Amino acid sequence: MKNLKNTLLTAVFLLVAIPLSAQRQMEYLDRGFVAVKTSDHTTFLSWRLLATDEYNLPFHLYRQYGEGKKVRLTDKPLLKGTNFEDKRVDLAQDVTYTLVSVENQQENLEATLKLEKNTPVRQYLEIPLRTPEDYTPGDASVADLDGDGSYEIIVHQIGKGHDNAHNGITTDPIFQAYKLDGTFLWEINLGKNIREGAHYTQFMVYDLDGDGRAEFVCKTADGTKDGSGKIIGDPDADWRDTDSNSSTYGRILTGPEYLTVFDGRTGEAVSTVDYLPERGDLRSWGDTRANRSERYLAAVAYLDGENPSIVMTRGYYARTALVAWDFKDGKLVSRWVFDTETGKHPYAGQGYHSLAVADVDQDGKDEIIFGAMCIDDDGTGLYTTGLGHGDALHVTDLDPDRPGLEAFGIHERRKIGAALRDAKTGEILFKGGIDQDVGRGVAANIDPNHRGAYMWWLGSKVMYDMKGNPVGPPPRSTNFLIWWDGDLSRELLNSNYIEKYQEGIIFRAEGALSINGSKSTPNLSADILGDWREELILRSEDNQSLRIYTTTIPTEHRLYTLMHDPVYRLSIAWQNVAYNQPPHTGFYLGTGMVLPVKAPDIRVVNPGRDLKTKK
Repeated sequence: MKNLKNTLLTAVFLLVAIPLSAQRQMEYLDRGFVAVKTSDHTTFLSWRLLATDEYNLPFHLYRQYGEGKKVRLTDKPLLKGTNFEDKRVDLAQDVTYTLVSVENQQENLEATLKLEKNTPVRQYLEIPLRTPEDYTPGDASVADLDGDGSYEIIVHQIGKGHDNAHNGITTDPIFQAYKLDGTFLWEINLGKNIREGAHYTQFMVYDLDGDGRAEFVCKTADGTKDGSGKIIGDPDADWRDTDSNSSTYGRILTGPEYLTVFDGRTGEAVSTVDYLPERGDLRSWGDTRANRSERYLAAVAYLDGENPSIVMTRGYYARTALVAWDFKDGKLVSRWVFDTETGKHPYAGQGYHSLAVADVDQDGKDEIIFGAMCIDDDGTGLYTTGLGHGDALHVTDLDPDRPGLEAFGIHERRKIGAALRDAKTGEILFKGGIDQDVGRGVAANIDPNHRGAYMWWLGSKVMYDMKGNPVGPPPRSTNFLIWWDGDLSRELLNSNYIEKYQEGIIFRAEGALSINGSKSTPNLSADILGDWREELILRSEDNQSLRIYTTTIPTEHRLYTLMHDPVYRLSIAWQNVAYNQPPHTGFYLGTGMVLPVKAPDIRVVNPGRDLKTKK
């Protein structure tokens, strides 16, 4: 008991000791009120606690049949979890639920929703898609495109693609936007001069100009068609190598390259600039076949601590470049360029097929954790570990008893296959997978009986805690993570099923499929509805819809919506990039955490209203 008390006191100190950041722009959200029919007489209801709320904000729930009288379901105001099971509901008739908050003994309407009597017993919301013939719904993202406080979903429709290492003609990359009720909003076709594949087309969806409505941003080229049908550049240009006997058949080695911001409401192109850095001499990137020069990543970061910037990158095996852009007055403006220029620079060759964004030095401004190195908010190098390229990266507070954030990554150089480091300084805290080429790895708190994260990787026979101590055999899965059940530890997400550590499968999404081949990742996982637990978004087996699965497991744990946590929100923005990685929070969320967690210092923006977090 004494050790537990000391641990909790240490955790409180760490939470208090973190300095306040500047007030960040953040999207306004409604309650995300959701009801799931779990049987013929039971409904599970869930809603968001916002960062603008007092942590102990009380809630009441009402039920109404048809035009009948409203009946309050809660004897006392709900002060713990933001979810509720209605176990005695007559679902043979239409039922309306009303959520109210209570302040100063006054009830305030928060949300209403209606369950029709023919609503099926199922654990997902289905969004019908206009999937083109021979295409498959791929990576997705969410943002509030119209400023109404509810998320829209943007999906990358994928036809025939090719990896950078392979020749061949690909189909046009297509993006579509939908409201959660299935309303189709727009389609953008990037055209034949953008090659289809995991490493080519990284897209960001975020409110970049602070008007409460998100923009869509990606690399474009001659022939890109925006949501209004307008063509960017030369509509007749074809920059592909179409000679089937060529050693670079299907590749794009020449021609203009653009970066375009699209209006999130219409898909119409708003601002187009030349993509930076340009290709230049292909050999400077490591080859002459547009393999390493066509490796792209992307992110959103608060480089000034208050407003979001776009960060677009090129190259990571050798020469590496990152370019930051601001979107002001309807135009893209370059903020800074970081470029190793050659593959011999100490920061060259350190990139992954993924990245992360967080304020690692606690100065209120974000850094870009670019694989085995870190770039400071001003575009200069913060540190490089020299550990080289890898695939999987996890950045969060993995060790709650140690100040600051940690980064866990795996590597392919057959020297140090897995490493845990201080995210601020790059100091190596743990080395594993010695002389192994490690392809995948995970770090998270997955044990409801253990405080702090475990780390494990593909090929490892042992799982380790944050002190480097072996704790037993690792899980089978090294793919993805999700907060799903009623405790604070995380579950293992692989393909279309969720596993509990040491217990086995606790949920399977029958009739739905994962994406990205052997990586078996979801279209997206994010806290987009209900309480702080995450939703699982998968494509249907016929590729004609997306299914948004939400948990129906009660919990008494109360947390602010994860989408108002700055690190987590930016994780959702970059989740679609290349080899998808699970999102993480900017604080320790897991077994033994201290509740309540302080609300993030954010400035909520929505059209006609400007709110600040309550302290």
